[in-house]
Amino acid sequence: MDAVGVVGAGAVGQAVAATLCTAGFVRRLMIASRTPEQASALAADIDDMRQATVSPVHPCAGRVADLADCQAVVIAVRASFANTRSTDIRMGGAVANAPAIGQLAAALHGYTGTVLVVTNPVDVLSRLFAELSGCERVFGIGSNLDSARYRAALARHLHVPTAAVSGHVIGEHGDAAVLCASATTVNDQRVPLPLQQLRDELATRAGRISASIGRTRSGPAGVVFSALRKTLAVDDGIEELSAPYEGGWLGIPLRFTRGEPVACLPSLDAAEQRQFTAADTKLRTAYQAVRSLPESGSPYSERAS
Repeated sequence: MDAVGVVGAGAVGQAVAATLCTAGFVRRLMIASRTPEQASALAADIDDMRQATVSPVHPCAGRVADLADCQAVVIAVRASFANTRSTDIRMGGAVANAPAIGQLAAALHGYTGTVLVVTNPVDVLSRLFAELSGCERVFGIGSNLDSARYRAALARHLHVPTAAVSGHVIGEHGDAAVLCASATTVNDQRVPLPLQQLRDELATRAGRISASIGRTRSGPAGVVFSALRKTLAVDDGIEELSAPYEGGWLGIPLRFTRGEPVACLPSLDAAEQRQFTAADTKLRTAYQAVRSLPESGSPYSERAS
């Protein structure tokens, strides 16, 4: 792989850059941020890692416009704002983060590579970036992290390897996430699920992590890396990503074959279908609210979401 770009030098941007470096995933790692100093500092830090680990990845700082030749760009920016919400926490960033996404969409207008958006609310802002930029390969990171947490929590409960669990979390990366319990299997068999326990774990895990270390970072970086491998045709397989679906935009399983995605939603029971429809309606409404915001020239922060 020749080059991947990362926009944002905060928690998730740092973790993504470190992951790509240690994995030796690309030849060039292009880093952009709100200021040249932030981008240069992260590039220097990753270069120290490269030297210590003998990684083939060469990090360098640049502007967003310099990312046009990258095969993929990861957007992990976050505006400076205080999120005081106790529910729908990820939606709390919509008004603050939308201007930064709009600015990046203008800077990358017509970009032909793959864009992975991490900034929350990711389902709304990945759609905003896609529609403002005209880019055709835009995906939001979030439902794949929820799905990984779901499978891991169930594996811990049943004392089985995580690889034995097959299941998805779809819809919103947020309070309207849908656990596809009716299609979940363990060793290819249906088993009784501790649904409330699993829902509680998904609802509280990110908050517990953030309360102790300030922000989730390694988990998001891991699923970004996994998604890059699928979208850039390194691996075939399924990723639960935010993407267009039946006129809306929300987290769905996508089966990637040689980098090309096809939606592969599992069968949903009646309750799950109602939840999925509710998530779709919620995200459409939130998107319209964001689209109606006045444009802002405020610079975005380097801190990742």
